[in-house]
Amino acid sequence: MFGLFKRDPVKRLREQYSAKLEAAMQAQRNGDIRGYATLTEEAQALWKELEPLEQAKR
Repeated sequence: MFGLFKRDPVKRLREQYSAKLEAAMQAQRNGDIRGYATLTEEAQALWKELEPLEQAKR
């Protein structure tokens, strides 16, 4: 009953992952290669958290 109002953690991580990739792309386009590398690394860390949750959900 109360699970109705809980957010899906997979959806939240997916949104964060997409936002990091978008920010990394913008940094790369602006020539900020260090920023791109940092944001890509953060996105990969989010993916490592997200992947097992998506596999368990299937």
